[in-house]
Amino acid sequence: MKIKLFLQSFLIFSMAAVSLAACNNNEDPISEPQTIVDIAQGDANFSTLTQALVRTNLVAVLQGSGPFTVFAPTNEAFTALGVDLSTISDEDLSNILLYHVIGAQIEAADIAEGQTYASTATTSGPQGAALSMLIEKSSQGVIINGKATVTTADLDASNGVIHVVDQVLLPMNIVEHAAANENFTQLVGALGAASGDLVTVLSGSGPFTVFAPVDAAFAEISDVVATLDANQLSNVLTYHVVGAANVRSTDLSGNMEVMTVNGTPFTITLSDGAKITDANGNIAQIILTDVQATNGVIHVLNKVLLP
Repeated sequence: MKIKLFLQSFLIFSMAAVSLAACNNNEDPISEPQTIVDIAQGDANFSTLTQALVRTNLVAVLQGSGPFTVFAPTNEAFTALGVDLSTISDEDLSNILLYHVIGAQIEAADIAEGQTYASTATTSGPQGAALSMLIEKSSQGVIINGKATVTTADLDASNGVIHVVDQVLLPMNIVEHAAANENFTQLVGALGAASGDLVTVLSGSGPFTVFAPVDAAFAEISDVVATLDANQLSNVLTYHVVGAANVRSTDLSGNMEVMTVNGTPFTITLSDGAKITDANGNIAQIILTDVQATNGVIHVLNKVLLP
């Protein structure tokens, strides 16, 4: 009888142990780390994105070690774009997709309040320069290029992070970059009002280097700007443009004389910060460099240059 009772107790204990192990296995499944591509492929909302990645052979890239930050458009974002992706060349589609990628892991908490420019993974700018995107963070959320909203942030992957956006990001030219930034409203308006159809010119193939004054710079000389006719305004604006060149900050040197489209040069100095001295001896500080567009580069000024 004692032996029988021992066997019964042993069987009950063994069954309980097996049941407990099964419960533990159900509660704590062992899962493999998911890459950015794995997460996208596992979400039906990204089926258009994943198909595009396969077509352009970018799956292997985004399955790499990274780290990457991907601003991922949903299927609805691609539909809203209103473009048949089958009519876009593989190269152009690849450049569009890579324009959504930053070669670093940037969580939402890492994004600074205000405006930040970031270099993307597409190197389709002049001389293979990496194109820039504008990231703006406020109490309202995160906006990319003045249009696309981050609707879901911080989908963490083993090789980076995904932020979901409601619009497809398209690489921008110089004029489009200026229009996307609310600090260049005066510049954009002046380009439209000046003679010479400067909006069309600066939307052309280029390359151009544009030294772009912010709105506060135009406000400082608003009384002067108000007196300029279309030709005079064009004369001022073309004094901020260097033609047939994508001059990045690494190309600048001290006491460098720069010839502008206007036909009048200005001088760049690098001591105590990068500055420009215009034809009238006025000094403007370069407060931001290397905003890279598809057809040239923008450097931001705190003053308007006067020829």
